[in-house]
Amino acid sequence: MLKKSVLGGASLLAVLAAAPALAQESRVDANGDIIVTATRFETLASKTPIALTAVSGDALRTAGITNPTNLGDQVPSVMINRNNGLQITIRGVTSADGTEKGDPSAAFMGDGVYIARQQAQEVSFYDISRVEVLRGPQGTLYGRNTTAGAVNVITNRPDLTKLSGSVDAAYGNYNNTQMTAVLNAPVRDNLGVRLAVNWDHRDSFLRAGNNLNGLNLSPFKDNLSARFTTLLKFDHGDLVLRADYAQMKGISSNALPTSNFYSGYTTTTVNPVYTADGKSNAQLLTLNAPTADGLPNIGLANGLHRNNATYGGMAEFKYDLGPVTLNYVGSYREFRRNEGNYSYYGPVNATNIGGLAPNMFNGWYWQNSQELRLSTNGDGPVRAQAGLYYFKERADIQLFIYNRTNGATGLRFQPGQLGYVFGFPQHYVMSDSKAAFGQLTYNPMPQLRFTAGARYTADQKARNGATVTCAVDTNCATAGDVQTPNRANRQYKKATWKVGFDYDVNPATLLFGTVSTGYKAGGFNDGCEVGTYTGCTLSASTLYYQPETLTAFEMGVKTRLMENRLRLNASIFHYNYNNLQLTQVGPFCAGGTQCTQTTNAASAKVDGIETEATFMASKADKLDLSVNYLNARYGEFYPNAAAYPTLNWKGVKLDRSPSLTIMGGYSHTFALNNGGEVVAAVRSKYSSSYTLMALSIIGRFAQPSYTQTEATLTYTAPEKKYFVQAYVKNLENKLLVTAAGAGVNGTLQVSDPRMYGVRAGIKF
Repeated sequence: MLKKSVLGGASLLAVLAAAPALAQESRVDANGDIIVTATRFETLASKTPIALTAVSGDALRTAGITNPTNLGDQVPSVMINRNNGLQITIRGVTSADGTEKGDPSAAFMGDGVYIARQQAQEVSFYDISRVEVLRGPQGTLYGRNTTAGAVNVITNRPDLTKLSGSVDAAYGNYNNTQMTAVLNAPVRDNLGVRLAVNWDHRDSFLRAGNNLNGLNLSPFKDNLSARFTTLLKFDHGDLVLRADYAQMKGISSNALPTSNFYSGYTTTTVNPVYTADGKSNAQLLTLNAPTADGLPNIGLANGLHRNNATYGGMAEFKYDLGPVTLNYVGSYREFRRNEGNYSYYGPVNATNIGGLAPNMFNGWYWQNSQELRLSTNGDGPVRAQAGLYYFKERADIQLFIYNRTNGATGLRFQPGQLGYVFGFPQHYVMSDSKAAFGQLTYNPMPQLRFTAGARYTADQKARNGATVTCAVDTNCATAGDVQTPNRANRQYKKATWKVGFDYDVNPATLLFGTVSTGYKAGGFNDGCEVGTYTGCTLSASTLYYQPETLTAFEMGVKTRLMENRLRLNASIFHYNYNNLQLTQVGPFCAGGTQCTQTTNAASAKVDGIETEATFMASKADKLDLSVNYLNARYGEFYPNAAAYPTLNWKGVKLDRSPSLTIMGGYSHTFALNNGGEVVAAVRSKYSSSYTLMALSIIGRFAQPSYTQTEATLTYTAPEKKYFVQAYVKNLENKLLVTAAGAGVNGTLQVSDPRMYGVRAGIKF
């Protein structure tokens, strides 16, 4: 039996069976089964009764996955898109609110530490042990904001056995450049350190149009990151200390006018579905700007630059007390966000020059998280754990938009006109969460286990700020300037739970079933409740939205056949979703300005089937196939009951929930006489169409069905001393719409076009 302990407070895991050349901490058993910590105990992936996928560090490199947005090509029922930070969708469950007051529906973690801000989540992958993706609600062991599931990036620990290191580099089109250097050094028999440094650079896919032809929109990103890790082992335990820093620079403009892909969507037709136009890439990747009245003098080029930074430290402590092990994970992190961008304002026509209005964002966020947990030791019939969790986040942000289009005249506001500056200064934004949790597994017989767990969470969310309309500058000190308070304070409490069983049908087959719940706290929109402060006009039902809850029923099987050459995983699930939080970017603020608004849909239902298979046809040939069916739809949802009281979106598909996805891959290994090898691999994904809601026009945008294919050719030297690889991703060069907003000011986001290049690395 495996010793039952926790790796870094990790959050979820799993297996991409028979992953090549596993990284240092991705340990395997004699059958090639990955050891994971999905249940917060160490277990074999094939014996873990959860729908999970884990991709090792070397498998990430082989697949060319250098950031989280590419994980959806490897993990069933998962999409990860850029949408004001990362937007993670698992089995159709997602959240589009990337503002300072919003929360995701899927937790993103680094070494078990929850990362609250979506803009700090698109980190570069370097010196990674594995990435673990857990599908389904995780409200018992991991708490709120896990109604969809979780993603955990687990980094390598120091190796105490030898001095070692590596250097990797890659270069591709769009000047896509990555370089990573790692140095591992044992200081004593029980003490080691590890330093990893990464540079990640890429030019923009967009190009400027009209009178912005001379404007350089590149680089899109220019990130420099470092991580220092110390491992101290002692009798009965160990201590890991990590400190990391990432500077994220580049040109932050990454949005396109929605009209570049869709046309005619501003009509008054109720409940339409618009499909992306079949335009060429050259037409789709053009930013337009004014041709007449120009832009305000805020430093056109310099104002576009991003200069963000995320940094922090964490401690991970484990001590064996005999019958139980004490586990502690604590962290403090900050995120500094300083960037300029362009927002699209209006179509070009006879009276409205349209184009882009610049905005400036300055924000500071800090978060403090602490978890203390006791877990039982030994191989007895009872395995249990209990813990306490604390999380606090604070934010101070300043967002100002300049030179918007005047909806009344079709021309732009000029300095001195009320409306020239429109902004959201929020000087105090707070999120606080406390929880107690426990889970117990009982073995009445060696082959059968029953599990029950519960968690009680108390949350508080508050904000004190304003929405301002000014004539001259951001001080809003000119006579006639308007300030509307953004003030709110709410508390929420919720108990979540899980019950389940798992049964060893035979030594190679596990059958499991679970009923589990998830919860995400409620929140607030811009404004304040009437009667609470001067200038407040909103009712409580308009200002606040309710917590969302989810109950999931799942049955699954994991089996190995043909002397472990064939591995099969399958699961079937059903979700009951209540008060689903829906966030839409649209013209909801004063003057039709783009801002976010969140409402609750009464209910939703999600049904699905997931199957995964990996087959080693021979020592040289490996095939994998995943077929996934998803039926995620609204149960009851009236998108605008006041204007259209009979319009019910019952049965309408949830955002980003294609009915069918198929992923398949094949690789062949050519063994060379010198002991090296060449691996040729190809992988393709098919997705049926999906839609994105547009509440401001009570309609939807459709992304048609598509395929995306990638291929690699890799030479690995004897004893894996170095490798050289050629790669291509998105061979079809399909641009997928991943986020869309409606109205004359609407913008959208698209996925990456075709990417190709070479990689190389050496170990010592």
